[in-house]
Amino acid sequence: LDFDHQFVPAHKFDAKYSYRQDHGYFPGWASIGGIIVGGENRDGNTNVKFHQEDTLRRIMDRVTSELGVVTERFRADCGSFSKEIIRTVEQRCNTFYIRAANCGSRHEEFRQLEEWKSVEVGYERCDVTSVSMDDLIEGKSYRLVVQRTPLKDRHGREQTDMFGVIYTYRCILTNNRTSTEKDIITFYNERGASEKNFDIQNNDFGRAHLPFSLMAENMAFMMVTAMLKNFYLYLVRHISEKVKPLKKTSRLKAFILHFVSVPAKWVRTGRRNVLNLYTNKAYYSEVFLEQAAFLCGPHIPHWFGWGISCPGKTQEAPKILISTYRAPKRHLNI
Repeated sequence: LDFDHQFVPAHKFDAKYSYRQDHGYFPGWASIGGIIVGGENRDGNTNVKFHQEDTLRRIMDRVTSELGVVTERFRADCGSFSKEIIRTVEQRCNTFYIRAANCGSRHEEFRQLEEWKSVEVGYERCDVTSVSMDDLIEGKSYRLVVQRTPLKDRHGREQTDMFGVIYTYRCILTNNRTSTEKDIITFYNERGASEKNFDIQNNDFGRAHLPFSLMAENMAFMMVTAMLKNFYLYLVRHISEKVKPLKKTSRLKAFILHFVSVPAKWVRTGRRNVLNLYTNKAYYSEVFLEQAAFLCGPHIPHWFGWGISCPGKTQEAPKILISTYRAPKRHLNI
């Protein structure tokens, strides 16, 4: 389960001014494999750690009680690095991976470490090591995975000072003591894919253009668009098996281009309504029949009639799957 906050610029009646130098909201979202499972909205001037443990407790408890899902691993950035949040998360998952905040004193401690191992992470060489963190929560000991990368200038040369090479340190706090440092860093870096949810929601489902003036109504809108996105993921994964130009990861624009945008017309022929699709894409027939059989079983409604008009050829559904009863008038104006 991944958790992160997103600043949504919005010049609304109750929007607050944020450190991002704009008015807006600052909602937090939880997702599992790209599927949004929960979220709560906050004012734009709210600190990311403010009551975050309460938000996570509500979301993770709902995931367990309503979805029946046990959270195996939890990932979050340094906005979740606090005692209260770590306690809440540790009680509701088996392992957690949280980006640890750095400070000057900790950098000095890292400089004194000698047992570094050189590994390749994301096609880049870096040094890694692990240390124990026993002073964060009383009675608890955690593992701090440290990664250091030489700081380079624009020409790719390592920068140095009077103490030697200047390093950039990144830390991950976890209770996983069995995996290697490289495996932990690689797994944590994969949470970047979950942040793609923000781009998809903003550009595909209209979150960048909130329609209302108050936070409550806008949050309802964002929750509806999140549910639409989850439904779209199911739909495109199923249809992509039949529609060759589509992939399981196709964005909404590609779905509209290859599947939705097609000239069509309802015509009356053979005492039934037939939907003529003027296209040479033959996959429509297979998709429509399969979806109708899935939704309606062997008894397809009497109003379901269609055909595909191709250049010089008309493909129609098998007669055994379509009833020839007269369609109700309410279906004639589709």
